[in-house]
Amino acid sequence: LAPPPPGAHSRGMSQRMPMPALFLTALAAGASFWAASHILPAGPLLVAWKGSAVALLAVWVARAAHTRAARGLAVVLGFAALGDVLLETSGMTIGGAAFLVAHLLATGLYWTNLRADRAGTGVAIVLLLGIPCVGYALSGQPGVLVYGLALGGMVATAWISRFPRGWVGAGAMLFAASDLLIFARLGPLAGSIVPTLLVWPLYVAGQAMIAYGVVRTERARNEGVHDRL
Repeated sequence: LAPPPPGAHSRGMSQRMPMPALFLTALAAGASFWAASHILPAGPLLVAWKGSAVALLAVWVARAAHTRAARGLAVVLGFAALGDVLLETSGMTIGGAAFLVAHLLATGLYWTNLRADRAGTGVAIVLLLGIPCVGYALSGQPGVLVYGLALGGMVATAWISRFPRGWVGAGAMLFAASDLLIFARLGPLAGSIVPTLLVWPLYVAGQAMIAYGVVRTERARNEGVHDRL
């Protein structure tokens, strides 16, 4: 077997080593924020802490896979991180608007990366229509219905995209479950501790799964990188 070109090993190490660390740092930021939010008083530190989790995921995606899909997802995650901050600083309407933009961009991303066989279209239709209907039923607010359509579009197109359902499709569903718990807090779960405990972990886990699934797919498909991320 021919030896690798000079410097190939070091280049491979430089590409691989920072990526797991950055991804794990994003997860640590998300997990630690959940704990800190139950202990520390509200303030700028917690706001920045909250925004850092998905912002770090956006940076990781942009660095780990240099493709159009990865760049698109990095922008989506950037708007989501902005939404996380604006929810704390500017309220539900402004923060929700940032997430609305994120969902619309994500829907466009997944729509341009559909599966060739279109498998799962029936499930996608159920998600597209069911998520906004459930959100409205839980909250009773017309604004939630509009937002829910964008959320449902994101989840539905993620499900029929070429990205792995076990990561991206499932992650999008966890994201939707997190938002539905927020809507339920406006209605049947008002005063319940369940949304407080589950909204953030479901959201962060969903975003991390989406990021990992897209990066793994893009690196394997376009760069030929099959090693563990």
